Amino acid sequence: MPVGYFSLILHAHLPFVRHPEYPEFLEEDWFYEAITEVYLPLIFILQNLHEAGAGPRLAMNISPPLCEMLADKLLEERYTRHLENLLELARKEEERTRSEAPEFIEAAQMYVENLSMSLHLWNDRYGRNLINAFRELQEEGVLEIITCTATHGFMPLISTPEARRAQVQLAVANYRKHFGRSPRGIWLAECAYEPGIETLLKEAGIEYFIADTHALLYGDPRPKFGVHAPVVCPNGVAVFARDVETSQQVWSAEIGYPGNDLYREFYRDIGWDAPMDYLKPHLHADGARRHLGLKYHRITGKDVPQQAKKPYLPSLAREKVAENAMHFIGERIKQAYKLRETFEGHPPLVVSPYDAELFGHWWFEGPQFIDFFFRKLHWDQSEIVAATPGDFLDSGISIQRQQPTASSWGEAGYYKVWLNEGNSWMYPYQHDAERRMTEYANKWSGDTSVPTDTAASGNELARRILNQMARELLLAQSSDWAFQIYQGTTVEYSSRRFQSHIHRFNLLAEMLDTLLADPQSSILSQHSLDLLAEIESRDNIFPELDFRIYCG
Repeated sequence: MPVGYFSLILHAHLPFVRHPEYPEFLEEDWFYEAITEVYLPLIFILQNLHEAGAGPRLAMNISPPLCEMLADKLLEERYTRHLENLLELARKEEERTRSEAPEFIEAAQMYVENLSMSLHLWNDRYGRNLINAFRELQEEGVLEIITCTATHGFMPLISTPEARRAQVQLAVANYRKHFGRSPRGIWLAECAYEPGIETLLKEAGIEYFIADTHALLYGDPRPKFGVHAPVVCPNGVAVFARDVETSQQVWSAEIGYPGNDLYREFYRDIGWDAPMDYLKPHLHADGARRHLGLKYHRITGKDVPQQAKKPYLPSLAREKVAENAMHFIGERIKQAYKLRETFEGHPPLVVSPYDAELFGHWWFEGPQFIDFFFRKLHWDQSEIVAATPGDFLDSGISIQRQQPTASSWGEAGYYKVWLNEGNSWMYPYQHDAERRMTEYANKWSGDTSVPTDTAASGNELARRILNQMARELLLAQSSDWAFQIYQGTTVEYSSRRFQSHIHRFNLLAEMLDTLLADPQSSILSQHSLDLLAEIESRDNIFPELDFRIYCG
Protein backbone atom coordinates (compact mmCIF):
# COMPACT_ATOMS: atom_id res chain seq x y z
CA MET A 1 0.00 0.00 0.00
CA PRO A 2 1.35 3.48 -0.84
CA VAL A 3 1.95 6.10 1.82
CA GLY A 4 -0.93 8.13 0.42
CA TYR A 5 -3.22 8.84 -2.52
CA PHE A 6 -3.61 11.96 -4.60
CA SER A 7 -6.74 12.83 -6.56
CA LEU A 8 -6.56 15.60 -9.16
CA ILE A 9 -10.05 16.71 -10.20
CA LEU A 10 -10.61 19.22 -13.01
CA HIS A 11 -13.87 21.10 -13.44
CA ALA A 12 -14.35 21.94 -17.13
CA HIS A 13 -17.32 24.24 -17.52
CA LEU A 14 -18.48 27.25 -19.49
CA PRO A 15 -21.93 28.80 -19.60
CA PHE A 16 -23.95 27.99 -22.71
CA VAL A 17 -23.05 30.85 -25.06
CA ARG A 18 -24.33 30.46 -28.60
CA HIS A 19 -25.63 33.33 -30.71
CA PRO A 20 -26.65 32.21 -34.22
CA GLU A 21 -28.45 35.52 -34.69
CA TYR A 22 -25.04 37.23 -35.10
CA PRO A 23 -22.21 36.23 -37.46
CA GLU A 24 -19.71 36.90 -34.62
CA PHE A 25 -20.22 37.33 -30.90
CA LEU A 26 -17.59 38.42 -28.40
CA GLU A 27 -18.68 36.13 -25.54
CA GLU A 28 -18.42 33.08 -27.82
CA ASP A 29 -14.67 33.71 -27.67
CA TRP A 30 -14.73 32.31 -24.11
CA PHE A 31 -15.44 28.92 -25.66
CA TYR A 32 -12.91 29.23 -28.48
CA GLU A 33 -10.15 30.35 -26.12
CA ALA A 34 -10.84 27.43 -23.79
CA ILE A 35 -10.58 24.89 -26.63
CA THR A 36 -7.27 26.31 -27.83
CA GLU A 37 -5.63 27.02 -24.48
CA VAL A 38 -7.13 24.32 -22.23
CA TYR A 39 -8.99 21.39 -23.76
CA LEU A 40 -6.77 20.61 -26.76
CA PRO A 41 -3.52 20.91 -24.75
CA LEU A 42 -4.90 18.73 -21.95
CA ILE A 43 -6.13 16.07 -24.36
CA PHE A 44 -2.79 16.08 -26.20
CA ILE A 45 -0.73 15.87 -23.00
CA LEU A 46 -2.85 13.16 -21.39
CA GLN A 47 -2.80 11.06 -24.56
CA ASN A 48 0.98 11.40 -24.82
CA LEU A 49 1.40 10.48 -21.15
CA HIS A 50 -0.75 7.42 -21.65
CA GLU A 51 1.15 6.31 -24.75
CA ALA A 52 4.47 6.85 -22.93
CA GLY A 53 3.32 4.54 -20.13
CA ALA A 54 3.32 7.29 -17.50
CA GLY A 55 0.00 6.09 -16.09
CA PRO A 56 -1.85 9.40 -15.70
CA ARG A 57 -5.05 9.06 -13.68
CA LEU A 58 -7.43 11.89 -12.77
CA ALA A 59 -11.10 12.81 -12.62
CA MET A 60 -12.61 15.48 -14.83
CA ASN A 61 -16.02 17.02 -14.92
CA ILE A 62 -17.13 18.03 -18.41
CA SER A 63 -20.30 19.96 -17.69
CA PRO A 64 -23.47 19.38 -19.76
CA PRO A 65 -23.42 22.91 -21.26
CA LEU A 66 -19.82 22.41 -22.33
CA CYS A 67 -20.68 19.01 -23.83
CA GLU A 68 -23.55 20.57 -25.77
CA MET A 69 -21.30 23.34 -27.12
CA LEU A 70 -18.56 20.88 -28.08
CA ALA A 71 -21.16 18.89 -30.03
CA ASP A 72 -22.72 21.92 -31.75
CA LYS A 73 -22.08 22.15 -35.51
CA LEU A 74 -22.43 25.94 -35.67
CA LEU A 75 -19.86 26.47 -32.92
CA GLU A 76 -17.64 23.83 -34.51
CA GLU A 77 -17.52 25.79 -37.78
CA ARG A 78 -16.99 29.08 -36.00
CA TYR A 79 -14.18 27.68 -33.89
CA THR A 80 -12.44 26.32 -36.98
CA ARG A 81 -12.44 29.81 -38.52
CA HIS A 82 -11.26 31.27 -35.21
CA LEU A 83 -8.30 28.87 -35.02
CA GLU A 84 -7.34 29.35 -38.67
CA ASN A 85 -7.43 33.13 -38.19
CA LEU A 86 -5.27 32.93 -35.08
CA LEU A 87 -2.71 30.73 -36.81
CA GLU A 88 -2.54 33.16 -39.74
CA LEU A 89 -1.84 35.99 -37.30
CA ALA A 90 0.80 33.92 -35.48
CA ARG A 91 2.65 33.27 -38.75
CA LYS A 92 2.62 36.98 -39.52
CA GLU A 93 3.97 37.60 -36.05
CA GLU A 94 6.78 35.12 -36.51
CA GLU A 95 7.98 37.07 -39.55
CA ARG A 96 7.52 40.44 -37.88
CA THR A 97 9.32 39.60 -34.66
CA ARG A 98 12.23 38.02 -36.53
CA SER A 99 13.10 41.37 -38.10
CA GLU A 100 11.51 43.99 -35.84
CA ALA A 101 11.37 42.52 -32.32
CA PRO A 102 13.81 39.62 -31.93
CA GLU A 103 13.31 39.59 -28.16
CA PHE A 104 9.87 38.09 -28.85
CA ILE A 105 10.83 35.57 -31.54
CA GLU A 106 10.95 32.59 -29.18
CA ALA A 107 7.38 33.22 -28.03
CA ALA A 108 6.19 33.91 -31.59
CA GLN A 109 7.66 30.62 -32.82
CA MET A 110 6.04 28.81 -29.90
CA TYR A 111 2.62 30.17 -30.90
CA VAL A 112 3.06 29.02 -34.50
CA GLU A 113 4.06 25.56 -33.32
CA ASN A 114 1.26 25.28 -30.75
CA LEU A 115 -1.47 26.57 -33.05
CA SER A 116 -0.32 24.42 -35.98
CA MET A 117 -0.51 21.37 -33.73
CA SER A 118 -3.90 22.49 -32.41
CA LEU A 119 -5.29 22.78 -35.94
CA HIS A 120 -3.92 19.34 -36.80
CA LEU A 121 -5.44 17.79 -33.67
CA TRP A 122 -8.75 19.56 -34.22
CA ASN A 123 -9.18 18.71 -37.90
CA ASP A 124 -7.30 15.46 -38.34
CA ARG A 125 -6.64 13.60 -35.09
CA TYR A 126 -10.05 14.23 -33.48
CA GLY A 127 -12.21 15.14 -36.47
CA ARG A 128 -13.45 18.30 -34.70
CA ASN A 129 -15.05 16.11 -32.02
CA LEU A 130 -13.47 16.62 -28.60
CA ILE A 131 -16.25 14.69 -26.87
CA ASN A 132 -14.91 11.56 -28.57
CA ALA A 133 -11.38 12.54 -27.57
CA PHE A 134 -12.36 12.77 -23.90
CA ARG A 135 -14.41 9.60 -24.21
CA GLU A 136 -11.38 7.79 -25.62
CA LEU A 137 -9.27 8.90 -22.65
CA GLN A 138 -11.91 7.53 -20.29
CA GLU A 139 -12.01 4.21 -22.10
CA GLU A 140 -8.20 4.02 -21.91
CA GLY A 141 -8.32 4.45 -18.13
CA VAL A 142 -6.78 7.92 -18.03
CA LEU A 143 -9.87 9.91 -17.07
CA GLU A 144 -12.80 9.29 -14.81
CA ILE A 145 -15.30 11.69 -16.35
CA ILE A 146 -18.00 12.96 -14.02
CA THR A 147 -20.94 15.27 -14.62
CA CYS A 148 -22.27 18.52 -13.17
CA THR A 149 -25.72 19.95 -12.56
CA ALA A 150 -27.43 20.37 -15.93
CA THR A 151 -26.80 24.07 -16.48
CA HIS A 152 -24.47 24.65 -13.53
CA GLY A 153 -27.48 25.49 -11.39
CA PHE A 154 -26.66 26.50 -7.82
CA MET A 155 -28.66 23.81 -6.06
CA PRO A 156 -29.31 25.41 -2.63
CA LEU A 157 -30.81 28.48 -4.35
CA ILE A 158 -33.20 26.48 -6.53
CA SER A 159 -36.60 26.72 -4.88
CA THR A 160 -38.55 23.56 -5.76
CA PRO A 161 -37.69 19.88 -5.43
CA GLU A 162 -38.82 19.30 -9.02
CA ALA A 163 -36.43 21.93 -10.40
CA ARG A 164 -33.57 20.53 -8.33
CA ARG A 165 -34.33 17.01 -9.48
CA ALA A 166 -34.41 18.14 -13.10
CA GLN A 167 -30.90 19.60 -12.79
CA VAL A 168 -29.58 16.22 -11.64
CA GLN A 169 -31.65 13.84 -13.78
CA LEU A 170 -31.03 15.80 -16.97
CA ALA A 171 -27.29 15.95 -16.25
CA VAL A 172 -27.15 12.16 -15.97
CA ALA A 173 -29.17 11.68 -19.17
CA ASN A 174 -26.95 14.13 -21.04
CA TYR A 175 -23.83 12.34 -19.82
CA ARG A 176 -25.19 9.04 -21.10
CA LYS A 177 -25.87 10.62 -24.47
CA HIS A 178 -22.32 11.87 -24.85
CA PHE A 179 -20.27 9.19 -23.10
CA GLY A 180 -22.31 6.02 -23.48
CA ARG A 181 -22.40 5.14 -19.78
CA SER A 182 -23.69 6.53 -16.48
CA PRO A 183 -21.53 8.91 -14.42
CA ARG A 184 -20.25 7.73 -11.07
CA GLY A 185 -19.77 11.19 -9.65
CA ILE A 186 -20.98 14.75 -9.90
CA TRP A 187 -19.45 18.15 -9.36
CA LEU A 188 -22.24 20.12 -7.76
CA ALA A 189 -22.06 23.60 -9.33
CA GLU A 190 -19.81 25.85 -7.23
CA CYS A 191 -19.46 22.82 -4.90
CA ALA A 192 -22.71 24.15 -3.40
CA TYR A 193 -24.36 21.70 -1.04
CA GLU A 194 -27.02 21.61 1.64
CA PRO A 195 -28.37 18.52 3.41
CA GLY A 196 -30.95 16.69 1.34
CA ILE A 197 -29.31 17.13 -2.04
CA GLU A 198 -27.70 13.71 -1.68
CA THR A 199 -31.21 12.18 -1.88
CA LEU A 200 -31.56 13.47 -5.45
CA LEU A 201 -28.10 12.17 -6.30
CA LYS A 202 -28.92 8.72 -4.96
CA GLU A 203 -32.11 8.62 -7.05
CA ALA A 204 -30.05 9.36 -10.16
CA GLY A 205 -27.49 6.64 -9.44
CA ILE A 206 -24.70 9.04 -8.44
CA GLU A 207 -22.12 7.47 -6.11
CA TYR A 208 -20.23 10.58 -4.96
CA PHE A 209 -19.94 14.35 -5.17
CA ILE A 210 -17.21 16.95 -4.67
CA ALA A 211 -17.50 19.43 -1.78
CA ASP A 212 -15.48 22.21 -0.23
CA THR A 213 -13.40 21.74 2.89
CA HIS A 214 -15.83 22.87 5.55
CA ALA A 215 -18.65 20.63 4.26
CA LEU A 216 -16.80 17.81 6.05
CA LEU A 217 -14.94 19.70 8.77
CA TYR A 218 -18.19 21.04 10.25
CA GLY A 219 -20.26 17.94 9.52
CA ASP A 220 -21.78 15.66 12.13
CA PRO A 221 -19.94 13.83 13.61
CA ARG A 222 -16.55 15.46 13.14
CA PRO A 223 -14.52 13.64 10.48
CA LYS A 224 -11.93 11.32 11.97
CA PHE A 225 -9.49 12.01 9.12
CA GLY A 226 -10.41 15.62 8.36
CA VAL A 227 -10.75 16.17 4.62
CA HIS A 228 -8.11 13.56 3.86
CA ALA A 229 -10.58 10.75 3.51
CA PRO A 230 -14.09 10.72 2.03
CA VAL A 231 -17.22 10.30 4.11
CA VAL A 232 -20.53 8.73 3.18
CA CYS A 233 -23.84 10.42 3.82
CA PRO A 234 -26.47 8.45 5.73
CA ASN A 235 -27.95 7.32 2.39
CA GLY A 236 -24.61 5.98 1.16
CA VAL A 237 -23.55 8.75 -1.25
CA ALA A 238 -19.85 9.55 -0.74
CA VAL A 239 -18.36 13.04 -0.37
CA PHE A 240 -14.81 14.10 -1.31
CA ALA A 241 -13.66 17.46 0.04
CA ARG A 242 -10.98 19.89 -1.09
CA ASP A 243 -7.53 19.97 0.51
CA VAL A 244 -6.57 23.56 1.39
CA GLU A 245 -2.80 23.23 1.10
CA THR A 246 -2.73 21.99 -2.51
CA SER A 247 -5.39 24.50 -3.46
CA GLN A 248 -3.22 27.42 -2.38
CA GLN A 249 -0.05 26.05 -3.97
CA VAL A 250 -1.61 25.77 -7.43
CA TRP A 251 -4.59 28.11 -7.41
CA SER A 252 -3.28 31.25 -5.75
CA ALA A 253 -1.72 33.85 -8.05
CA GLU A 254 -0.27 35.51 -4.94
CA ILE A 255 1.50 32.66 -3.14
CA GLY A 256 1.04 29.82 -5.63
CA TYR A 257 3.03 28.69 -8.63
CA PRO A 258 1.09 30.69 -11.30
CA GLY A 259 2.42 33.99 -9.93
CA ASN A 260 6.06 33.20 -10.69
CA ASP A 261 7.91 36.04 -12.46
CA LEU A 262 8.93 33.82 -15.39
CA TYR A 263 5.42 32.76 -16.32
CA ARG A 264 3.38 34.39 -19.06
CA GLU A 265 1.55 37.60 -18.19
CA PHE A 266 -2.17 37.12 -18.83
CA TYR A 267 -3.23 40.76 -19.16
CA ARG A 268 -0.75 41.95 -21.82
CA ASP A 269 -2.05 40.91 -25.24
CA ILE A 270 -1.24 41.76 -28.85
CA GLY A 271 -4.89 42.61 -29.36
CA TRP A 272 -4.26 45.80 -27.37
CA ASP A 273 -0.59 46.39 -28.24
CA ALA A 274 -0.34 46.10 -32.04
CA PRO A 275 -1.40 48.85 -34.50
CA MET A 276 -5.04 48.73 -35.58
CA ASP A 277 -4.26 48.53 -39.30
CA TYR A 278 -2.12 45.46 -38.66
CA LEU A 279 -4.73 43.76 -36.48
CA LYS A 280 -7.86 44.66 -38.44
CA PRO A 281 -7.97 41.51 -40.67
CA HIS A 282 -7.96 39.40 -37.50
CA LEU A 283 -10.60 41.26 -35.47
CA HIS A 284 -14.36 40.92 -35.57
CA ALA A 285 -16.21 42.92 -38.19
CA ASP A 286 -16.85 45.74 -35.71
CA GLY A 287 -13.10 46.36 -35.52
CA ALA A 288 -13.06 46.50 -31.73
CA ARG A 289 -9.85 45.55 -29.97
CA ARG A 290 -9.99 42.38 -27.91
CA HIS A 291 -7.75 39.71 -26.44
CA LEU A 292 -6.41 37.51 -29.24
CA GLY A 293 -4.32 35.09 -27.16
CA LEU A 294 -0.83 36.04 -28.40
CA LYS A 295 0.95 37.40 -25.34
CA TYR A 296 4.65 38.27 -25.36
CA HIS A 297 5.45 39.31 -21.82
CA ARG A 298 6.17 37.57 -18.55
CA ILE A 299 4.79 38.45 -15.13
CA THR A 300 8.20 39.97 -14.25
CA GLY A 301 7.00 41.02 -10.79
CA LYS A 302 3.75 41.57 -8.94
CA ASP A 303 4.21 45.34 -8.70
CA VAL A 304 5.77 45.86 -12.14
CA PRO A 305 3.53 48.03 -14.39
CA GLN A 306 2.33 46.49 -17.64
CA GLN A 307 4.52 48.73 -19.81
CA ALA A 308 7.63 47.53 -17.97
CA LYS A 309 7.01 43.79 -18.32
CA LYS A 310 9.95 41.79 -19.72
CA PRO A 311 9.77 39.48 -22.78
CA TYR A 312 8.30 36.04 -22.19
CA LEU A 313 10.80 33.23 -22.76
CA PRO A 314 9.06 29.83 -23.07
CA SER A 315 12.28 27.89 -22.42
CA LEU A 316 12.80 29.56 -19.04
CA ALA A 317 9.14 29.10 -18.13
CA ARG A 318 9.36 25.40 -19.00
CA GLU A 319 12.35 24.93 -16.69
CA LYS A 320 10.46 26.67 -13.90
CA VAL A 321 7.27 24.61 -14.37
CA ALA A 322 9.32 21.39 -14.18
CA GLU A 323 10.84 22.68 -10.95
CA ASN A 324 7.40 23.53 -9.58
CA ALA A 325 6.02 20.09 -10.45
CA MET A 326 8.89 18.41 -8.61
CA HIS A 327 8.37 20.68 -5.62
CA PHE A 328 4.64 19.91 -5.61
CA ILE A 329 5.30 16.18 -5.55
CA GLY A 330 7.86 16.58 -2.78
CA GLU A 331 5.33 18.50 -0.70
CA ARG A 332 2.71 15.79 -1.31
CA ILE A 333 5.12 13.11 -0.11
CA LYS A 334 5.87 15.05 3.08
CA GLN A 335 2.17 15.70 3.57
CA ALA A 336 1.33 12.02 3.09
CA TYR A 337 3.90 10.85 5.66
CA LYS A 338 2.72 13.40 8.20
CA LEU A 339 -0.95 12.56 7.70
CA ARG A 340 -0.34 8.81 7.80
CA GLU A 341 1.48 9.18 11.09
CA THR A 342 -1.32 11.35 12.45
CA PHE A 343 -3.94 8.87 11.27
CA GLU A 344 -2.06 5.92 12.83
CA GLY A 345 -1.50 4.12 9.55
CA HIS A 346 -4.70 5.02 7.69
CA PRO A 347 -3.69 6.03 4.13
CA PRO A 348 -4.59 9.68 3.47
CA LEU A 349 -6.25 10.90 0.30
CA VAL A 350 -5.44 14.44 -0.83
CA VAL A 351 -8.22 15.78 -3.06
CA SER A 352 -7.22 18.69 -5.31
CA PRO A 353 -10.12 20.11 -7.33
CA TYR A 354 -9.54 23.03 -9.70
CA ASP A 355 -11.27 24.82 -12.54
CA ALA A 356 -9.83 23.20 -15.67
CA GLU A 357 -9.57 26.66 -17.24
CA LEU A 358 -6.83 27.53 -14.74
CA PHE A 359 -4.56 25.15 -16.67
CA GLY A 360 -3.73 26.90 -19.92
CA HIS A 361 -5.98 29.94 -19.89
CA TRP A 362 -5.24 31.73 -16.62
CA TRP A 363 -1.98 29.85 -16.03
CA PHE A 364 -0.52 29.32 -19.48
CA GLU A 365 2.05 26.80 -18.25
CA GLY A 366 -0.60 24.78 -16.39
CA PRO A 367 -0.86 21.92 -18.93
CA GLN A 368 2.94 21.58 -18.83
CA PHE A 369 2.70 21.36 -15.04
CA ILE A 370 0.27 18.44 -15.37
CA ASP A 371 2.60 16.80 -17.89
CA PHE A 372 5.67 17.04 -15.64
CA PHE A 373 3.63 16.12 -12.56
CA PHE A 374 2.42 12.78 -13.90
CA ARG A 375 5.79 11.89 -15.43
CA LYS A 376 7.62 12.53 -12.17
CA LEU A 377 4.86 10.90 -10.12
CA HIS A 378 5.19 7.72 -12.20
CA TRP A 379 8.95 7.44 -12.66
CA ASP A 380 10.59 9.38 -9.81
CA GLN A 381 8.78 8.15 -6.68
CA SER A 382 6.55 5.39 -5.29
CA GLU A 383 5.07 6.87 -2.11
CA ILE A 384 2.11 8.64 -3.76
CA VAL A 385 -0.40 7.02 -6.11
CA ALA A 386 -2.77 8.97 -8.35
CA ALA A 387 -6.37 7.85 -7.85
CA THR A 388 -9.82 9.07 -8.78
CA PRO A 389 -12.66 9.19 -6.27
CA GLY A 390 -14.11 6.11 -7.93
CA ASP A 391 -10.79 4.28 -7.51
CA PHE A 392 -10.79 5.10 -3.80
CA LEU A 393 -14.34 3.83 -3.38
CA ASP A 394 -13.33 0.61 -5.13
CA SER A 395 -10.25 0.12 -2.93
CA GLY A 396 -12.20 -1.33 -0.02
CA ILE A 397 -10.75 1.18 2.46
CA SER A 398 -13.29 1.82 5.22
CA ILE A 399 -15.18 5.12 5.05
CA GLN A 400 -16.74 7.06 7.93
CA ARG A 401 -20.46 7.86 7.89
CA GLN A 402 -21.28 11.54 8.36
CA GLN A 403 -23.86 14.23 7.60
CA PRO A 404 -21.99 17.05 5.83
CA THR A 405 -22.97 20.66 6.41
CA ALA A 406 -24.09 23.37 3.99
CA SER A 407 -21.21 24.88 2.01
CA SER A 408 -19.83 26.15 -1.29
CA TRP A 409 -16.36 27.00 -2.54
CA GLY A 410 -17.11 30.70 -2.98
CA GLU A 411 -15.84 33.57 -0.87
CA ALA A 412 -16.47 32.95 2.85
CA GLY A 413 -17.41 29.37 2.01
CA TYR A 414 -21.16 29.72 1.78
CA TYR A 415 -23.54 31.41 -0.67
CA LYS A 416 -22.79 35.16 -0.59
CA VAL A 417 -21.16 35.19 -4.05
CA TRP A 418 -24.42 33.98 -5.61
CA LEU A 419 -26.86 35.77 -3.32
CA ASN A 420 -26.00 39.33 -2.38
CA GLU A 421 -27.16 42.90 -2.85
CA GLY A 422 -25.95 42.95 -6.46
CA ASN A 423 -27.74 39.86 -7.77
CA SER A 424 -30.57 39.11 -5.34
CA TRP A 425 -33.04 40.72 -7.77
CA MET A 426 -32.74 37.62 -9.96
CA TYR A 427 -34.19 35.03 -7.62
CA PRO A 428 -37.86 36.09 -7.37
CA TYR A 429 -38.08 35.73 -11.17
CA GLN A 430 -36.21 32.42 -11.17
CA HIS A 431 -38.28 30.97 -8.33
CA ASP A 432 -41.53 32.05 -9.94
CA ALA A 433 -40.52 30.30 -13.17
CA GLU A 434 -39.53 27.16 -11.25
CA ARG A 435 -42.93 27.00 -9.56
CA ARG A 436 -44.83 27.66 -12.79
CA MET A 437 -42.80 25.09 -14.75
CA THR A 438 -44.03 22.31 -12.50
CA GLU A 439 -47.59 23.63 -12.62
CA TYR A 440 -47.55 23.62 -16.42
CA ALA A 441 -45.83 20.23 -16.58
CA ASN A 442 -48.45 18.70 -14.29
CA LYS A 443 -51.28 20.34 -16.18
CA TRP A 444 -50.12 19.21 -19.61
CA SER A 445 -48.83 15.76 -18.73
CA GLY A 446 -52.28 14.26 -19.13
CA ASP A 447 -52.35 13.24 -15.48
CA THR A 448 -54.71 15.92 -14.14
CA SER A 449 -58.19 17.21 -14.85
CA VAL A 450 -57.15 18.99 -18.05
CA PRO A 451 -59.13 17.53 -20.98
CA THR A 452 -57.36 14.64 -22.66
CA ASP A 453 -57.26 16.35 -26.04
CA THR A 454 -55.20 19.20 -24.57
CA ALA A 455 -52.57 16.97 -22.99
CA ALA A 456 -49.14 17.58 -24.48
CA SER A 457 -48.79 13.90 -25.34
CA GLY A 458 -51.41 14.45 -28.01
CA ASN A 459 -50.46 17.98 -28.95
CA GLU A 460 -47.11 18.38 -30.69
CA LEU A 461 -47.20 22.16 -30.51
CA ALA A 462 -47.80 22.16 -26.75
CA ARG A 463 -44.99 19.67 -26.29
CA ARG A 464 -42.56 21.91 -28.20
CA ILE A 465 -43.55 24.93 -26.13
CA LEU A 466 -43.22 23.09 -22.82
CA ASN A 467 -39.83 21.66 -23.73
CA GLN A 468 -38.58 25.10 -24.71
CA MET A 469 -39.93 26.60 -21.49
CA ALA A 470 -37.86 24.03 -19.62
CA ARG A 471 -34.75 25.00 -21.62
CA GLU A 472 -35.26 28.69 -20.87
CA LEU A 473 -35.66 27.97 -17.17
CA LEU A 474 -32.55 25.80 -17.13
CA LEU A 475 -30.50 28.46 -18.90
CA ALA A 476 -31.75 31.15 -16.51
CA GLN A 477 -30.67 28.97 -13.55
CA SER A 478 -27.00 28.99 -14.59
CA SER A 479 -24.98 30.16 -11.59
CA ASP A 480 -22.55 31.85 -14.00
CA TRP A 481 -24.82 34.88 -14.39
CA ALA A 482 -24.98 35.65 -10.66
CA PHE A 483 -21.25 34.98 -10.31
CA GLN A 484 -20.26 37.34 -13.11
CA ILE A 485 -22.54 40.06 -11.77
CA TYR A 486 -20.89 39.71 -8.35
CA GLN A 487 -17.40 39.76 -9.91
CA GLY A 488 -18.26 42.84 -11.93
CA THR A 489 -16.75 41.33 -15.09
CA THR A 490 -19.55 41.01 -17.66
CA VAL A 491 -22.41 42.49 -15.67
CA GLU A 492 -24.39 43.80 -18.65
CA TYR A 493 -24.16 40.58 -20.64
CA SER A 494 -24.96 38.34 -17.66
CA SER A 495 -27.93 40.46 -16.58
CA ARG A 496 -29.24 40.52 -20.13
CA ARG A 497 -28.86 36.77 -20.54
CA PHE A 498 -30.81 36.04 -17.36
CA GLN A 499 -33.54 38.51 -18.24
CA SER A 500 -33.80 37.17 -21.80
CA HIS A 501 -34.38 33.61 -20.63
CA ILE A 502 -37.03 34.67 -18.13
CA HIS A 503 -38.68 36.83 -20.80
CA ARG A 504 -38.77 33.93 -23.28
CA PHE A 505 -40.14 31.63 -20.59
CA ASN A 506 -43.01 34.04 -20.04
CA LEU A 507 -43.67 34.47 -23.77
CA LEU A 508 -43.86 30.70 -24.17
CA ALA A 509 -46.18 30.43 -21.17
CA GLU A 510 -48.52 32.93 -22.84
CA MET A 511 -48.55 30.78 -25.98
CA LEU A 512 -49.44 27.77 -23.87
CA ASP A 513 -52.24 29.65 -22.16
CA THR A 514 -53.62 30.55 -25.60
CA LEU A 515 -53.75 26.86 -26.50
CA LEU A 516 -55.39 25.96 -23.21
CA ALA A 517 -58.04 28.66 -23.64
CA ASP A 518 -59.30 26.89 -26.76
CA PRO A 519 -58.91 23.13 -26.14
CA GLN A 520 -60.35 22.27 -29.55
CA SER A 521 -57.71 24.27 -31.43
CA SER A 522 -53.97 23.97 -31.73
CA ILE A 523 -53.65 27.08 -33.84
CA LEU A 524 -51.42 29.98 -32.88
CA SER A 525 -50.73 33.09 -34.91
CA GLN A 526 -48.00 32.82 -37.51
CA HIS A 527 -46.01 35.36 -35.54
CA SER A 528 -46.11 33.09 -32.47
CA LEU A 529 -45.10 30.05 -34.51
CA ASP A 530 -42.19 31.94 -36.05
CA LEU A 531 -41.14 33.19 -32.63
CA LEU A 532 -41.21 29.66 -31.19
CA ALA A 533 -39.06 28.37 -34.04
CA GLU A 534 -36.57 31.22 -33.59
CA ILE A 535 -36.26 30.59 -29.85
CA GLU A 536 -35.80 26.86 -30.45
CA SER A 537 -33.03 27.50 -32.97
CA ARG A 538 -31.23 29.92 -30.64
CA ASP A 539 -31.49 28.13 -27.29
CA ASN A 540 -31.11 24.60 -28.62
CA ILE A 541 -29.42 23.01 -25.60
CA PHE A 542 -30.59 19.48 -24.64
CA PRO A 543 -32.64 18.45 -27.71
CA GLU A 544 -33.46 15.24 -25.83
CA LEU A 545 -35.23 17.13 -23.01
CA ASP A 546 -38.74 16.03 -22.00
CA PHE A 547 -40.71 18.63 -19.99
CA ARG A 548 -42.28 15.88 -17.88
CA ILE A 549 -39.05 15.76 -15.88
CA TYR A 550 -40.62 18.70 -13.99
CA CYS A 551 -43.81 16.87 -13.02
CA GLY A 552 -44.42 16.82 -9.30
